[in-house]
Parts: sequence; C-alpha cells; structure tokens
Amino acid sequence: MLYWFFVKTLGPLARRRFQPEVEGLQNIPRKGGAIIAANHLAVIDDGLLPLTCPRMIHFMGKAEYFEGKGVKGALKKWFFTNAGVFPVDRSGGSKSLGALEHAREILDEGHLFGIHVEGTRSPDGRLYKGHTGVARLALETGAPIIPAALIGTRELQQPGTVIPGKGRTKVIYGKPIEVKVVPSDQVTREMLRELTDRVVKAIQQLSGQEYVPEYAQVVKEQMKQEQAIVDVNDQKAA
Repeated sequence: MLYWFFVKTLGPLARRRFQPEVEGLQNIPRKGGAIIAANHLAVIDDGLLPLTCPRMIHFMGKAEYFEGKGVKGALKKWFFTNAGVFPVDRSGGSKSLGALEHAREILDEGHLFGIHVEGTRSPDGRLYKGHTGVARLALETGAPIIPAALIGTRELQQPGTVIPGKGRTKVIYGKPIEVKVVPSDQVTREMLRELTDRVVKAIQQLSGQEYVPEYAQVVKEQMKQEQAIVDVNDQKAA
C-alpha cells in the first residue's frame, strides 16, 4: 500500500527534517484494534504519527479530498484511499455517522484507527474540548484508547504554511484507557462526555498544553468574524 511506501521511502527524509522523538511505544498493542487519539496542531501531524508508530494507522479525511472531478480528482481519491484514509462529511448528522461506522469496521478487523479529538487544528496552540466520536467508538467496540500528544509541530508549520520548517518534534503515546463494551442503545451523553473529557485530560497531561473548554471550530469562527470586523474598519479608515 502507498502508506508503507511513503513511510519507508520518504520517512528518512521526514525524520531528518522533523527530528521526531518518540516515547511510549510500549503502550501501542502489537495486535488488535485500538484508537490513537491525538491533539492536532499542524497538517504534518498526520505524517508524524505514521513515522513514529510501528503499525499502520487508518485516518479519516475531509470528504472534499475524494470528490474532485477529472483526472486530478481521480488521482487524489486514489492516493488517499490507498494511503489508508477514508472520507468523512464534517457537516454532521447521519453523514458523519457513516464515517464512524467505517471506523468501527476498521477496529473490529483488528487495525489501528487514528483520530484528532478536537475535530480540527488548534487555532492558537492550546488544547480544545473534544468531540465525543472517539468515546462512542470505544464504548461500542471495546477498543482501548491510546492518548497521543504531538509536540512541536505547530512551531514548524504555522497555520497557512504549506512547506514546514526544520526542527525538533515529539510524539508521546500514553497508557491505554481500557473501555468495556456498552450496547449502543445504552450509551448516554453523560458517558460519552465523561470518557471524552478523560481522554482529553490524558492528552493535556502528556502535551502540557493549556486547556480551553470550548470547541476549536467555535473559536475559529469567532476569530474569523473578529478579523472581518477589523478588515472592515481598516477599509473605512483608509
């Protein structure tokens, strides 16, 4: 698969550029399904995890990656599919649940599934409130959750930067959070929130980030609106 092709061929170049240090590899099970739940600071996060994990990690990707038209769109879809990425519609509702169903299949087949609990990249380097998809997957499959902290990636790739810089990074895999299977009709919102918050707290303890009890998407939208107001005022002043 392309996943291992890029890890083996481009991995040495990426390691020289990002100089990743890794801790806690003993916490990743040698076999069986498990969820790698990580923070999200930069685009290169999804490259750093495969570089440091001895097993293949399957990821979700924006549906737009798979919906392009023409030759370019077909190549894009082929690339992401063969790299172990599958589409998720981030509009929510039943469309997003379809991606979770595929994630369940991956876990049931004994593979690793990677997810960023914040749902999007942090807008300022802090750790934000987690979405409950990770908890639902764990409770419905019994797969252990491995909290993972990515450190230093934002410094190498600030928002809006395409080509990351050179420097040191670190990935810490925490101790597994064991979860017992709960029938889907018995899973409550309270259970989902409690487990999600537990995972985020574990990530925060590993990463040392400041925690913000708000969804990153909400903060990003607020920042966007504030910037729009500033731009309008600047235009008026000019």
